[in-house]
Amino acid sequence: MTSLQLLILSGMLIMAGVGTFIWWVSPAEPDLANAFDRLSPRRTPTAPATVTIPASGGERAGLWAMRRFPSGWVRLPVQDLAVLRKSVASFFSDKLAFTALAALMVPLLSWLISWAVAIPVPIPVIVTLVAMVAGWFVPDLNVRQDAAQARVEFRRALGAYTDLVALERHGGGSGSRQAMELAAEVGDSWPFRRISEELARSRFSGQQPWDALRNLADELAIPDLNDLADIMRLCGEEGAQVYDTLRARSEAERNAILTADLGAANEVGERMFIPASLTAVVFLAILIIPAIARLFTT
Repeated sequence: MTSLQLLILSGMLIMAGVGTFIWWVSPAEPDLANAFDRLSPRRTPTAPATVTIPASGGERAGLWAMRRFPSGWVRLPVQDLAVLRKSVASFFSDKLAFTALAALMVPLLSWLISWAVAIPVPIPVIVTLVAMVAGWFVPDLNVRQDAAQARVEFRRALGAYTDLVALERHGGGSGSRQAMELAAEVGDSWPFRRISEELARSRFSGQQPWDALRNLADELAIPDLNDLADIMRLCGEEGAQVYDTLRARSEAERNAILTADLGAANEVGERMFIPASLTAVVFLAILIIPAIARLFTT
């Protein structure tokens, strides 16, 4: 493939990328339901007013992908997205962004390399397709890793929350719902806020607080919340004394987290053994090879 052909192909890809970017940032079609809701007069004032944030350009691209792509092509990590509070549209927009980046960068790098080395045409095409497929699945890996870290953080906060609930029940004399809500208001991290929001929602909907925790556990795939919900259900429905049970549960959670941290540290130590061994082998080779070379030359 000549340099002129590569230049034409690169220009076409760059123009396609520019056109895609212009389409991405162009205004989207308005949602008629939201538009009519904003235009309709309100008979009673609502306070506080809810601010509706319009979708960004990336989310509009994700919504377009959701409408165009068949649902069976993508397996949505619903629970992972719920932990991260990331919308499905944003998830699809990340997929499109990584795929477009691979489609633009690989031909550009191939064109730059072709100035020094002749590259057959099939190689950049195959590499571009492989990179686009890999870029499509990169957001899945990122969401899975971020969700795993968020669940570890949630479990750490849940141990402290369980202790606070036990103290509210034992020392404060609060009821089950009041103890759970007061304990959730102590912390300002996102796990405490999620629990507090779920408890507040259950209060307004007339749902039992332990059922709200169970729903949150199913939504976020955190089974430790189910155990806490079962303990508080026994306390609320049967009037059982759960102080010792809650303290034992929080201690078990901390021990499980400590064991997981020790296992992760051991894995890191085992992975570091291989580079250290290779470094020692290279150092010994540097010392031995000159002596062996002199032995054979004499």
